[in-house]
Amino acid sequence: MTEYGNYDYIISNPPYFKLAKNDIHTVSCSNIVDGQTNIYALFMAICSRLLQKDGQMIFITPRSFASGRYFQSFRNYLFRNVHLDLIHLFNTRKDTFSKDDVLQELVIMRMHPAGEISNITVSFSQGVGDLDNSYRKEYPASNIVDVSSSGKIVYLPVDKRDEEILNLFRSWDGNMEKYGIKISTGPVVAFRAASNIVEEQSGDVVPLYWLHNVVKMLCDHPINKKGKGQYIKNIPETKSVLLPNKNYVLLRRFSSKDDSSRLVAAPYFGNMSQYEYVGFENKLNYVYRPKAHLRRDEVMGLAALFDSDLFDAYFRTFNGNINVSATELRMMPLPPIQTIQEIGRKIILRNNYSIDYINNLVLDYFNIKQL
Repeated sequence: MTEYGNYDYIISNPPYFKLAKNDIHTVSCSNIVDGQTNIYALFMAICSRLLQKDGQMIFITPRSFASGRYFQSFRNYLFRNVHLDLIHLFNTRKDTFSKDDVLQELVIMRMHPAGEISNITVSFSQGVGDLDNSYRKEYPASNIVDVSSSGKIVYLPVDKRDEEILNLFRSWDGNMEKYGIKISTGPVVAFRAASNIVEEQSGDVVPLYWLHNVVKMLCDHPINKKGKGQYIKNIPETKSVLLPNKNYVLLRRFSSKDDSSRLVAAPYFGNMSQYEYVGFENKLNYVYRPKAHLRRDEVMGLAALFDSDLFDAYFRTFNGNINVSATELRMMPLPPIQTIQEIGRKIILRNNYSIDYINNLVLDYFNIKQL
């Protein structure tokens, strides 16, 4: 039998700051959170057990809890105790939240513990100034958060185009694992390898790619940026962080809140250099096929999809912060591998790598209208 608390209403704007894995708060709530989380999640989790059966709790928090591995245990705990029935998304913090040092979108949520619900209302505004004219729509609850799923990701479509894109992605049953593809985080941690990172291409070195070497559809190397040596020594001490020089897709792990795109990807081909190994710094993710090679058309097709407005819009429905985690990308649905290869071949044959061409190609292929 479910146990209920003593409170009719809980209204909270909790503090927001990250907690280390060994923080006393994290350790004491190990049944709620896993790994590095945020203090606001603990406030929400504890309050979810303090409500009376007919109570309500209303929270204003960052939306970082909506996806990602670090909040998965928390989402499982939260949605066992309460049901979300209304959520409002603020797209900007320039007016209401300008004093807070939180580089992500904020949400107001209403939750209650009594029974399952059939619908969730989603509303959306840029800030408080346009609240009276905010977008508002009611969705089947499972379209926003499927509590029967393992991930329990919270999706927030903000217009009809987002709805169309969510429906398209839900129609795909492909993913990286199904296609024998993996994604990992770059193994070169700059401060640990600092003594072996060099500016010049001299001696036994291999190329080192940083976040700033990756722009949409282009791996730019070498470039001159102070403190970001473009090569790493190929010595026994670095062997564990160097990768075979073969075909990859590189993606930035971080973006600015105000970047036009959250996803920034580029194709990397093994024949771009004559080295046996290559280095990827820790602020990059890399996509690869273990013990084999990604085909050229697969590399180009995947990079184009990640760089498209289509995938960026889908990613924004569940991610409102500056992090682009390998976990989220690993779980992202993909179209059939033959479609990925076909898109890649079109780009290669056309020999046109401009973002406008690639974006139009992807949107037209899936019949999604331009913004």
